[in-house]
Amino acid sequence: MKAIRRFTVRPVLPDSLQPLSDLARNLRWSWHTETRELFRSVDPAAGSGAECDPVRLLGSVSAGRLAELARDEAFLRRLAEASADLRAYLQGPRWYQEQREQDAALPAAIAYFSPEFGVTAALPQYSGGLGILAGDHLKAASDLGVPLIGVGLLYRHGYFRQSLSRDGWQQEHYPVLDPNELPLTLIREADGTPAQVVLDLPGGRSLHAQIWQAHVGRVPLLMLDSDVEENAPGEREVTDRLYGGGSEHRLLQEMLLGIGGVRAVRAYCRLTGHAAPEVFHTNEGHAGFLGLERIRELATTGLDFDASVESVRAGTVFTTHTPVPAGIDRFDRELVARHFGEDGELPGVPADRVLELGTETYPGGDPGVFNMAVMGLRLAQRANGVSTLHGAVSREMFAGLWPGFDAPEVPITSVTNGVHAPTWVAPEVYRLRAESGSAPGRWDSVADIPARRLWDLRRTLREQLVAEVRQRLYASWRHRGAQPAELGWIDGVLDPDVLTIGFARRVPSYKRLTLMLRDRDRLRALLLHPERPVQIVVAGKAHPADDGGKRLVQELVRFADDARVRHRIVFLPDYGMAMAQKLYPGCDVWLNNPLRPLEACGTSGMKAALNGCLNLSVLDGWWDEWFEPDFGWAIPTAEGGALDEDRRDDLEANALYELIEDRVAPHFYERGDEGLPGRWTEMVRRTMGTLGPKVLADRMVAEYVERLYAPAALAQRALDGPRARELAGWKAKVRAGWPRVAVDHVEAVTPTASGTTAELGSTLALRVRVSLGALAPDDVEVQAVAGRVDSADAISDAQVFPLKPAGGQDLEGHWLYEGPLALDRTGPYGYTVRVLPAHRLLAGGAELGLVAQPTGAMGDGGGVLLR
Repeated sequence: MKAIRRFTVRPVLPDSLQPLSDLARNLRWSWHTETRELFRSVDPAAGSGAECDPVRLLGSVSAGRLAELARDEAFLRRLAEASADLRAYLQGPRWYQEQREQDAALPAAIAYFSPEFGVTAALPQYSGGLGILAGDHLKAASDLGVPLIGVGLLYRHGYFRQSLSRDGWQQEHYPVLDPNELPLTLIREADGTPAQVVLDLPGGRSLHAQIWQAHVGRVPLLMLDSDVEENAPGEREVTDRLYGGGSEHRLLQEMLLGIGGVRAVRAYCRLTGHAAPEVFHTNEGHAGFLGLERIRELATTGLDFDASVESVRAGTVFTTHTPVPAGIDRFDRELVARHFGEDGELPGVPADRVLELGTETYPGGDPGVFNMAVMGLRLAQRANGVSTLHGAVSREMFAGLWPGFDAPEVPITSVTNGVHAPTWVAPEVYRLRAESGSAPGRWDSVADIPARRLWDLRRTLREQLVAEVRQRLYASWRHRGAQPAELGWIDGVLDPDVLTIGFARRVPSYKRLTLMLRDRDRLRALLLHPERPVQIVVAGKAHPADDGGKRLVQELVRFADDARVRHRIVFLPDYGMAMAQKLYPGCDVWLNNPLRPLEACGTSGMKAALNGCLNLSVLDGWWDEWFEPDFGWAIPTAEGGALDEDRRDDLEANALYELIEDRVAPHFYERGDEGLPGRWTEMVRRTMGTLGPKVLADRMVAEYVERLYAPAALAQRALDGPRARELAGWKAKVRAGWPRVAVDHVEAVTPTASGTTAELGSTLALRVRVSLGALAPDDVEVQAVAGRVDSADAISDAQVFPLKPAGGQDLEGHWLYEGPLALDRTGPYGYTVRVLPAHRLLAGGAELGLVAQPTGAMGDGGGVLLR
């Protein structure tokens, strides 16, 4: 029979075991080995799995076992030590507090908004890389003591659980998640009632949401949940599942995340005394509506819309994760207008001004859609991509928002992602480093570990992966309908002494799950090589609505089902954090073969590298930035030209096969002294010791603090009400007057110039006349921009030389500017002159997207050849 109501019966812990509750409710256990081992000892049978959840564990342990533990002096000592360690972790000063002693300008708090968070398998609120990155960001912030407040949604069905049909077709399952059975706490008002946020919807409807908190070490993660009695059935389902539903459903989710998220932060700070955020970080465009809520807040203080926008922009950081326009959320303008109209959510915020923020005003843009990334960029003074290459791709992709500027000057920087080592590094790796005398955090110390120890470690991890794969594969085949009598072959799947390649990620087409299948005979020869065999472990989920992705999964599964190769290649369904934590350490090589440059970062290879796994990847994302031959191999790409997609895939698959045949497998199997593969173990050592420190989330979060959060906090403080009005008024004046700004005449003189040549080390003296119309010299900066030029006179590697006013306005209304231009490079060299808006409160000269340049040849000496 089916229960008509479900509820949770919580255990009553003896007084001596009460600290277990605090340890279970703080997700630090998910990356703290000693705490996890403590919980496993509570009930060794129930706590041995990779997905061990202390909250569920304590809910299932018998009263007799609890009484036994309450008398176990050894266990109580371990419990006291773990509890004291957590207390010290939560309360003691860390890196951020030390930095704040030296720089009081650091923000008191930062709110970090993301549509998904992958903190632990016990809290399944993620679909892939964006959520895992967000979870690692929170955990690293906690370790560093950064005062972050995470903000997301609580999806009652999570993303989905994946299984396979008998013929290999992906099937989705949506188990109901009871928040009372998760490591969450409901935030309550002082009178004990649940704290709520409320959004007004068109037609007099309302959207209510309660606020759950997950304790991620020192960082509170607030998660909004619309499944409350105050809502009508439609509104209750707003937070039903991650990335589900139609367009309006997604819009409501993103309104709740952004607008409701700001209100949840305000409620949390009011109830707990936590410092109010000075900086708001939007992790992708889904949370962009947070800026509108902050504008509404400022409107209640009497600040007008334009001044409010300036204040909000100053304290906002926007991170874009997509390298393709198709990856951005875009809504029909009429749908957005309806939700922000007169009876909509934000009274006092004009709907037409809201629509302007998301309009694609650039060439090729669609005026009929509302673009969340465009709004995110317009409401953030600081923006970044997630690798150096992705930053460059983003500047190209969004260059239309800054007309007149070349892509390299578009104000989008990059902070390369990192991964949280305590989450992803196998305990065996940490133990070996500790035994060798490594200090915590010192990844370079692996240089002192003997090659034999490294090689034995790698085999141990491979052996653990083999056991994990067999267990998961057996469960998958049973779900597909196979009988135990059919599955004896699984005991021979994979071999702990065979070169093991891993490939696991989401399955959009650009990641090319099936590139390895382009030449199946050649792949079979690699898998079955008599002397240098290869084995491959594959995992990944296709979006439920992506039938093309599902067909790719089925194609791979059917190949892996072939009795000739099924002991050498496997597909594991339901890829998630628990599986990944076994997969990354156990693989020898991590494969990544996306279509370049469509991988924004790709952090799975980073997690593998920290465990001594070598990367075999297309030069995309982070690998493009940090690849060295000591860390693995770069798969050659076939970009540009007239290549069609099939031809490109053929060429790159062939390059992949050749690398494995000629370099990867020989390195692994060539044994020298003591039967060790000397070159391979040295590459493992270099990967762990030299690449390891670069890929850490601690490095990433510290960069965000120093390069984005701290400047944003300073800018936010500088834009109080009067100065926000000043900046908004100045921008309006500049935009109105800019059509009359022009560069009228340019002269260049140097004693050593002869015709179109000049000598290295000489100096051009520039004299420039400009028209400013109604603007004054204080409103602008006049610059010379110089660098090498190509055959089309396009400047590259540009340098900027500010020019100074020389006297007042002449009788014709021109202003004269002068300055030197140092010629410090040989070869074809050129320059131009431009006028930019300038104000002390701007983050940079490109902020308004306005520039005035010469319209044609004028004056003397436009370009020179340096000798």
